[in-house]
Amino acid sequence: MKEELAQNEIKRRPTIKIGAVYPLTGSFGVFGKSILRALKLAVDIINNPYNLSLPLAEENGLPNLDNRKIELIWADSESNPAKARNEARRLISEEGVIALIGSFQSLGTSEISYVTESMKIPFLNPDSSARVLTNEDKGLQWFFRTCATDTVYTKLCFELLQSIEQTERFEISPMAIISEDTMTGHVTIDTEMQYIRDFNCKLCDLELYTSPTESLYSDIFRMTECSPRVIFGQQYLNDAILMLKNLKDLGYFPDGFFADSVGYTRPDVLNQEGADGNYVISRLAWALGLGRENPLVYQVNKLYRNLYDADMDETNARSFTGLLVLADAINRAGSTVNYAIRAALRATNIPADRLIMPWHGVRFDETGQNVLAKGILGQILNNEFKIVWPPKFAETKTVWPAPAWDKR
Repeated sequence: MKEELAQNEIKRRPTIKIGAVYPLTGSFGVFGKSILRALKLAVDIINNPYNLSLPLAEENGLPNLDNRKIELIWADSESNPAKARNEARRLISEEGVIALIGSFQSLGTSEISYVTESMKIPFLNPDSSARVLTNEDKGLQWFFRTCATDTVYTKLCFELLQSIEQTERFEISPMAIISEDTMTGHVTIDTEMQYIRDFNCKLCDLELYTSPTESLYSDIFRMTECSPRVIFGQQYLNDAILMLKNLKDLGYFPDGFFADSVGYTRPDVLNQEGADGNYVISRLAWALGLGRENPLVYQVNKLYRNLYDADMDETNARSFTGLLVLADAINRAGSTVNYAIRAALRATNIPADRLIMPWHGVRFDETGQNVLAKGILGQILNNEFKIVWPPKFAETKTVWPAPAWDKR
């Protein structure tokens, strides 16, 4: 009887509200809906005991806060940065959330970071990679990012290229870049151009386009005139499919095509690309193949698959992990007071073996960036991504140079 009364008391205690701002509709809605699924799984793992080595998984709610449960209060940014900002403010002022998580799009994340800074609310970003978000000159005190930055991913690309050049004796220069004309695209281009210079390579063409577009044919045709051995592309969803279609229409494919964005990694995009997507090399935050080194990956993915009849993807795995990190900090704070949560986030030190990510762990620097975040590279082979870099996680060797269209 006493146990039953105790359980009823726990149920009556107020939940701990965390605001989640994501694009559930609009051009990035497919990403937001995928993230929503993963965050729902994370909430269940936090709120109920699981035999997993993840943070808080073996506990019943937050033990340092009387086993209170986490509740996510959702807001749809509609893929609009201004809407993301307004929804963040509403969640804080009207819904009473004690922290925020979000919001995939780097522009939306940037807008929210200034709201949380002014309102002194902890904001954890698990899935926006633009390096400018944690620039020292911004001086943000309430912003924390768990995922790797564009710089980390682009460096991986050039490490692989250097290995190909040195061990296989293939030429990797000249190079070309084709990107959507956005803030995120410009930041990525800056990073790519820096590494092109650092590795003594030549940039022979840079193409910018406005998304959405009906054709990339003329942009690609201009690139072919300088015969780049390597192309870096930043495209999302339909643009990624269009890029491959136009490359095939022109009968052209470089020795290596690097997708320096998440546009080529969505399962629905892979399905539409079909065999035409083969040999694309993409940056990845996560891949199921990591389970070969870390069985926790397979365990969590099994739970996700049982719920949704699909595997996790590299985007929602980041978001899943981010919520666990935020909840862990709230629990260690033992308080819902904003300054206590911020102090706990700053003191975070989660080891790699308690995560499903290819990171060395989670530890934030003075800008709020997780300095232990890493990435991987995958190549599409037989219509699925296989990890090819770094060597520690590689499932197979990189196919280089990619075969011409008529040789496939």
